[in-house]
Amino acid sequence: MRDLYEVLEVERQATSADLKKAYYRLAKKYHPDHNPGDKDAEDKFKEASNAYSVLSDDEQRQRYDRFGLEGLRGVNGAPPGGYSNVDDILSAFGDIFGDFFGGRGGQRRQPRGADLRIDLSLTFPEAVWGVTKDVKVSREVACTTCTGTGAKPGSKPETCRTCQGKGQVVHNQGFFMVQTTCPQCRGAGKSIKEPCEDCRGRGTKAETSTLNVTVPAGVDDGQTLRLAGKGESVPGGTTGHLYVVLHVQGDERFKRDGEDVLTEVPVSFIKAALGGEIEVFTLEDGVTGSATIELKPGTQPDEVMVRRGQGIPRVGESGRGDHVLQFKIEIPRKLTARQEELMRELAGELGEAVKPEKRGLFNRKK
Repeated sequence: MRDLYEVLEVERQATSADLKKAYYRLAKKYHPDHNPGDKDAEDKFKEASNAYSVLSDDEQRQRYDRFGLEGLRGVNGAPPGGYSNVDDILSAFGDIFGDFFGGRGGQRRQPRGADLRIDLSLTFPEAVWGVTKDVKVSREVACTTCTGTGAKPGSKPETCRTCQGKGQVVHNQGFFMVQTTCPQCRGAGKSIKEPCEDCRGRGTKAETSTLNVTVPAGVDDGQTLRLAGKGESVPGGTTGHLYVVLHVQGDERFKRDGEDVLTEVPVSFIKAALGGEIEVFTLEDGVTGSATIELKPGTQPDEVMVRRGQGIPRVGESGRGDHVLQFKIEIPRKLTARQEELMRELAGELGEAVKPEKRGLFNRKK
């Protein structure tokens, strides 16, 4: 994916006004209504819209400037900005398009249902290797009896006479023209004479349903999945989105840093000095795996060994991070008499001055 500033053809120091002006120009150039049937123009229109969606938001722009695309990448692999549908873009930026299009962009903005949020707990292995889970969601969905129109079957909503279907009315206040939501249809642009008996004219009904959520491999604590069109419905409009916030449990064997993991490996001072084989935990087999590694002679405290490509899978990409092993040298707190004797012999060989041997009351020379 190209640099977002490059997409909008602006400098990184561009102001909000500069960004809007640049997007205005590109959107006008590649708008689908001006390029019917041109797939390349549509792709560029989406690309510019996603770039503007990020850079026009101060918080997202700061994250992008600091971390680049990785700081924005959705855990479900969605592009930054999240727009893959032209109608969603037209709905989100209708006010901008209304300035220069008399077509879809300049029409009354289509209402959109509310977005919903739920929290989902994951074990460490589920976050590493992915999982599919069922979640219960309570939301407003389109009434099946009236198919979301709010009108009794056999009848249909009529255009609101007060606003002529625009959903907005204009009032004169001195020298100014003030636009407000139509009080008759409450912005719907339509009126219902014969309401549906099941939903009482609302067009939606409360429902608790079970949704299948696929969590990709490599997600991290605090990340969010966006399920487009799984939010609440609204009569005559589009459905909102469902945001699933992930909460990942830790694992004392692995400390995570992005796609890399660190494991602290206890090693006896003898094996650290002489070398040998040692068994370590791995992420394989659902984080229950192990591997035998060769420890080199003379391994120092906190020295590390890197197992390349054996870390966390990268979300939406190929490859994995690294598994870093950090060796913690263990010194025995107590020694047997024989062990102490051998250690003192070694100290003598190495020329080390050590604490004198303790002599008990009955070991003293007479």
